[in-house]
Amino acid sequence: MTAAERALLTDSVHEQLRELVFSGELGPGAPLSVPALAARLGVSRTPVREAVQQLIYEGLAVHTRNAGARVASLDAESVRSVFRVREVLDGLAAYEATSSASHEVVARLRTMVEDQRALLATEADQRRDAGLDLEFHTLVRETARNRPLSEALERLDGQSHLYRSDMWTSQLNRRLAVDEHERIVAAIEAGDADGARVAASAHVAGLLVRTTRT
Repeated sequence: MTAAERALLTDSVHEQLRELVFSGELGPGAPLSVPALAARLGVSRTPVREAVQQLIYEGLAVHTRNAGARVASLDAESVRSVFRVREVLDGLAAYEATSSASHEVVARLRTMVEDQRALLATEADQRRDAGLDLEFHTLVRETARNRPLSEALERLDGQSHLYRSDMWTSQLNRRLAVDEHERIVAAIEAGDADGARVAASAHVAGLLVRTTRT
């Protein structure tokens, strides 16, 4: 296997582990045993070990001498702190994305929202819901074309998803999140940067309330 092939495999394993974490299948405090995960994913231990190290770097996992690697667990105040910072930075990302969002980007955002809306008619699919939410926020921050902002939000968005798996089981919470996404897209499409900032900040503020009460 070439170095490029190894890197692609590690990236694939990393994404699979993130999905398991964000869907709640590997909840806060769950052990990240390299042998067990390698057997589960049908790969060798090396890409799993490297992927777990990436999770630790992203703040999604922690490693202790006696317990090994586990999915990260934050206390309630730490969770609130993450969302408060996101509230500001997500607003900034939506503001900056408005001026550079092409028709293609707006169309992609609308398709994501439509897919989320369609999921509301089905039983809660936590992995799919979480995946679409991450795709939506990733596209907004990438469209902002601000690398330091994007890198900061990537870590914060990932950490905030750790504590939202229960939220996806509530039909009301899911609908409110989709409605808020629609308002963000509408403001970006209208070229209303201030409106996009307000909508994005309000969305994260709403997520904080819904996350901490579930």
